[in-house]
Amino acid sequence: LTVPAFKPFTMFSQYFGRFSRAAMSSGGVPSMAVRGFTSPVDPSRFISPVSPPEGSPQDKCSYENPLTGRYSSPAMSFNWSPQKKFSTWRRMWLALATAQHELGLGVSAEQVQEMASNLDNVNFAEAAAKEREVRHDVMAHVHAFGEQCPHAKPIIHLGATSCFVGDNTDLIQLRDALGIVRSQTLQVIEALKEVAIEHRALPTLGFTHYQPAQLTTVGKRATLWLQDFLFDYHHVAHWHECMPFRGVKGTTGTQASFLELFDGDHDKVRELDRRVTQLMGFQKSIGVSGQTYTRKIDFLVLSVLSGLAQTANKMATDMRLLMNLKEVEEPFEKKQIGSSAMAYKRNPMRSERICSLSRFVMSLLDNAAHTHANQWFERTLDDSANRRLSLPEAFLATDVILSVSKNVMTGLQVWPNVIRKHVDAELPFMATENILMAAVKRGGDRQELHEAIREHSMEAARLVKGEGKENDLMERIGGDERFECVREELHLMMDPAKFVGRAPEQVLEFIEAEVQPVLDSDAAFLSAAGHGTVSV
Repeated sequence: LTVPAFKPFTMFSQYFGRFSRAAMSSGGVPSMAVRGFTSPVDPSRFISPVSPPEGSPQDKCSYENPLTGRYSSPAMSFNWSPQKKFSTWRRMWLALATAQHELGLGVSAEQVQEMASNLDNVNFAEAAAKEREVRHDVMAHVHAFGEQCPHAKPIIHLGATSCFVGDNTDLIQLRDALGIVRSQTLQVIEALKEVAIEHRALPTLGFTHYQPAQLTTVGKRATLWLQDFLFDYHHVAHWHECMPFRGVKGTTGTQASFLELFDGDHDKVRELDRRVTQLMGFQKSIGVSGQTYTRKIDFLVLSVLSGLAQTANKMATDMRLLMNLKEVEEPFEKKQIGSSAMAYKRNPMRSERICSLSRFVMSLLDNAAHTHANQWFERTLDDSANRRLSLPEAFLATDVILSVSKNVMTGLQVWPNVIRKHVDAELPFMATENILMAAVKRGGDRQELHEAIREHSMEAARLVKGEGKENDLMERIGGDERFECVREELHLMMDPAKFVGRAPEQVLEFIEAEVQPVLDSDAAFLSAAGHGTVSV
């Protein structure tokens, strides 16, 4: 027996090739004359273009990143913009020249002042032209900056390596992005606090294994989301406040070039590092480095963003499940369309967007781990192109996740009557233990009463599941002579508030002890401007 070799690609090509060949006429244009039908439109009009058609708007003929073009806030988008990046490079060169001037290296005050006058007027066209020539982005911008600062040109980038501007700017952008994330996270925390307090005593079904369990309250459930965001916030705040600077470390981290410039004066080299770090707004620089700062920092920062994404995803998933039950709804605007086909629908599109982008952010953590793990010795360049994508997009996506989370919580709609209906459907079963105890206290036989409740419960459940009827367990127990001693109290035993334990108190205690102190101490971040709204 001879078994032919399995060739999946060949089989795929042969299988689908039959259909493509049958559907194509000469010239590679699909034939519209199928089964006797003839299209009134030229068949070529159905072919999607592979190059920009004549007259197309040029700004719409290149890929647009939806994170910047569709979703993210102006503040976060600017933080990762070319203007922010390259004007920060110039500030790095200014800080280096200033410190070198202060330490007597021969950099004049006029040169420093000339550089300070040309920080934001970046001549991008000249830099791009130079980069095409030299194939080096940092040197291209050194030359472009030098064209605008002819007197300072000889001392720009003196003693530095590319990572002096590149890595230090990355750390500045990471720190500033964390500031935006910090503010947004605190705003989500405040919104959740309000939801928790408002609905702290509203009983609702708890779910374990997504099966009805003991009652909790809507507000108590909100504190579960709130607590996770609070944990995340503390990590965000730590990195925002304690982000180290790379500083002035030289080509392989030994500061050899600066030691040469300062004629072997170690004190001046240390002061140069300290002073540049101070000028750029950092409290400290990393103790040691190779050519780059360790990519472990990128991993740790993205771990914080991944944590936020996990928290938001859990909250948004709960929201989606609760919207299916019609117990809560996210904001739905007057003109909003839920479905292009089903006009009645109110889809959880905001919560779904949170989950979609959260999954993306969480996936980037694995990428950061591989980037750090695969850096050889003092550095390799295989991190560069990767980080140009992963770092900005992690923050841009987190920016959207948080702005949408705040939008959902500030506009949350809770439907108490629907919630009560679901509670009433399950509460009779939950109340049976209390009924049993009360009847035994009045002289009933525990075993006999237990069996009676079991029989009534099974029959009530059969009618609910098998015939779609309402739960009549309480009526059955009330009509049973064995429970006559508690018949008048049954309605009191069915009060949902008696089944939520300390949930309302837990909400207030948690907020007072752990949430409000953070909101008070970091109140300045609540009013930070520049954060986006949900535009689509």
